[in-house]
Amino acid sequence: MWPMMAYLSMGAVRADAVFVSGLQPRDELSATKVRRAVAAAIRAFGCSGCAGRVAQEFGDHPETAVIRMRWARAVAREAFAGSAPEPGVCADTGALLVIRPRLSAEQSSGSPGTGRRKPARAVAGGEG
Repeated sequence: MWPMMAYLSMGAVRADAVFVSGLQPRDELSATKVRRAVAAAIRAFGCSGCAGRVAQEFGDHPETAVIRMRWARAVAREAFAGSAPEPGVCADTGALLVIRPRLSAEQSSGSPGTGRRKPARAVAGGEG
């Protein structure tokens, strides 16, 4: 069974980070303040951690999470309008963020399948 992979746009990652940040609609927000809050949230929780916290909130409080996500998307869109992807956590893939499960050292070293196959055995002829 192959692990599931999710593809998120940087806009979605930024909106999730605003959502889980301490920013509030009543705050006086500047692009710099929002960008710093996004960077802090991603450093604290990681990209998938932000998404997980958003999912948890939608499960626990869907009626208020919808309102906050609409606000977070608008704030993130405005703060990052016209900006190129910034180097750093999650931005190394360009427009898309690819989330993959972590592999163990054995799985990630060498070429795929290395050390996982048993030697081939002859089916006919009695050797094995």
